[in-house]
Amino acid sequence: MDQRAELSEFLRSRRARLKPEDVGLPDFGRHRRVPGLRREELAQLAGVSVAYYTRLEQGHGQNVSTEVLDSIARALRLTDTEHAHLTHLASPKPKKKRGAVHRTQKVRPQLQHLIDTMDQVPAVFLGRRLEVLAWNRMARALFGDFAAMEPAERNMARLVFLDPNARSLYLDWECKAVEVVSTLRLCAGCYPDDPQLSSLVGELSVKSEEFRSLWAAHTVQEKGHGVKRLHHPLVGELALAYETLRFPDDHDLSLVTYHAEPDSRSAESLRLLAGWGVDEVPADAGTT
Repeated sequence: MDQRAELSEFLRSRRARLKPEDVGLPDFGRHRRVPGLRREELAQLAGVSVAYYTRLEQGHGQNVSTEVLDSIARALRLTDTEHAHLTHLASPKPKKKRGAVHRTQKVRPQLQHLIDTMDQVPAVFLGRRLEVLAWNRMARALFGDFAAMEPAERNMARLVFLDPNARSLYLDWECKAVEVVSTLRLCAGCYPDDPQLSSLVGELSVKSEEFRSLWAAHTVQEKGHGVKRLHHPLVGELALAYETLRFPDDHDLSLVTYHAEPDSRSAESLRLLAGWGVDEVPADAGTT
């Protein structure tokens, strides 16, 4: 991916969402040729020259100082995640040895053993491109038979946007779709020269109009926990809290677990699902 283009489009999209009244500037009611703030207004708020900000918005982020990026982030009202994304986009990436960055991610056997002991807690390991790298029995029963898929198809982004069963599984599908795209955007900021990520984004952009629209919005966010509302063909609706855990020796590896409130209907549904066993789950359960 073109890092300069990504920086330019991200800054334009963040500037476009702000109105003068949002940042305490007067709006004299004149016709505005562009949505949101003008470049000169943003430069004024950030305390930089219009020429300097224009160059940055054109993708020339080399040698920009941390202090300037912080000022622009404050002017644009960026979240912490958006601020970090801007920093990644504006920072030149050092040359990497071929294959060093794009090595295949793997899950240590000990970690697979760990999630296998979680009898009633669905758990999956995700790679930085949202590849499903490992799962336990309950995750397979809840989300579908990952083992029956080709390795290249075990990807949450592909499943959410290209598998029609995902829309019935995720009751808040639109929110899930935004989360998926936002995660891939963060990955693109950290690894702009990742060919596998570029291939994935290209495939989804061609095959899904919704993905293409969300990708163009340049939304970035990082949700480490929350609640997912699901509808399973055997046990019906579930409300499951999820937690995302990362590892100090591999920040690109995530463990996502799902659990229900004790004594809730969802907890009982998970117990029923665990009792039925994977082999009894319908073939079209979950996202497979």
